[in-house]
Amino acid sequence: MSERSKFVVSADWLQEKLGTPGLSVIDGSWYLPANNRDARAEYEAGHIPGAVFFDHDLVVEPDTGLPHSLPHARLFAAFASAMGISEDDTIVVYDGPGFFSAPRVWWMFRVMGAKNVRVLDGGIDGWKREGRPVTDEQTNVAASVFDTRFDESRVASFEEMMRLVDTGSSQIADARPAGRFEGTDPEPRAGMRSGHMPGAVNVPALSIAEGGKLLPVKELREVLQKSGLDLEKPVVTSCGSGVTAAAITLALESVGHTDNKLYDGSWSQWGSRPDTPVVTGKA
Repeated sequence: MSERSKFVVSADWLQEKLGTPGLSVIDGSWYLPANNRDARAEYEAGHIPGAVFFDHDLVVEPDTGLPHSLPHARLFAAFASAMGISEDDTIVVYDGPGFFSAPRVWWMFRVMGAKNVRVLDGGIDGWKREGRPVTDEQTNVAASVFDTRFDESRVASFEEMMRLVDTGSSQIADARPAGRFEGTDPEPRAGMRSGHMPGAVNVPALSIAEGGKLLPVKELREVLQKSGLDLEKPVVTSCGSGVTAAAITLALESVGHTDNKLYDGSWSQWGSRPDTPVVTGKA
């Protein structure tokens, strides 16, 4: 049997564990406007029993002018505690298709100190197709305290990105679709240039999964290497607003690559500034 990522759980595993003390299930769905899906409305219409909703547009650092900025540790702790989640829980995150926005929640909880965070293979779409239980009942949240241990070393700042683009001291893996990376398709946010950072390679987030399920470890390694990444060297992941970059982070961690960071500002920051170098075409 092909080796699977240790950061993923199957629908069978989760269904068997539902209701277990210390298990926290999170609906981490989020969609681009082009997807024509309303994550909160879908959650309210039918979610996995016991799941709480993670609002990607709410759990952010305010006043940065950027979407999806990672909140500071104390603010994240307040959000997590309000969702009834402890850093010691077994946390399982899901989204709609499987590996689009759920890895961002996986990454946020891990960088804030949670020890056991997993992503549901197949997402809620696969869960529903298989006829597994869903409910529209409101989840009762028990009081909890999330004690953060923020790992700042896993987050790349704008200033750091400027330095590494200039020096080439780290590889950059861009998770956006090829058209946006190459500059042939427009960005979904107004006032933003298309293209990519000099030296970046394209690893589209959709390339790491098939049918909503994460590729086996061997195939993940092949996808990452074929993109041009050297898995013996450091990597910074990036995307449009820091959401799907985490899917590449998950893929890297799954193959044993731990020398990686996520550029939280991503293209929303880089592509909107007049002082950043941007190139087009293939890497």
